[in-house]
Amino acid sequence: MKKNDPQLAVGDKAPAFRAIAVGGEYGDGREIELGDFRGTPVVLYFYPKDDTPGCTVQACSLRDSWGDLRGSAKVFGVSVDSTRSHEKFIEKYQLPFPLLSDPEKEIVNAYGVWVEKSMYGKKYMGTERSTFVIDGAGRIASILRKVKPEDHVGLVRDALEKLTAK
Repeated sequence: MKKNDPQLAVGDKAPAFRAIAVGGEYGDGREIELGDFRGTPVVLYFYPKDDTPGCTVQACSLRDSWGDLRGSAKVFGVSVDSTRSHEKFIEKYQLPFPLLSDPEKEIVNAYGVWVEKSMYGKKYMGTERSTFVIDGAGRIASILRKVKPEDHVGLVRDALEKLTAK
């Protein structure tokens, strides 16, 4: 797959990655890779920036639904922010799940979510708010693109229910 190819589809093998996870069971940080979770569903939710209004709504809604979600899948937030930024975000909002730091933009590019955006007529590159639900075999089971922060948890819950119903 070429860089910035947004054409991933349900059923495709999820792009492998390696990143530093902070928070949750990973504490101050530990390197993980997708292959570590064979046999377990994984939710990768990509978001633009730590501690911004929409991203905070999205993260806090996941936090508030954590009791329901944590047994269904490994959940990771992914942004291009530093591990230090993630630590502050996790601490400020008591987020119970880990965040992956992707400052080199390898994961966002592999998943096709590093895209041209526009605000007030100015174009810039940034992360598209998108979520990938990956089954235990490493295949993409659901793709949620351009998710509204307030709708995210319900969509993730639905996608996980479909996955476990198979």
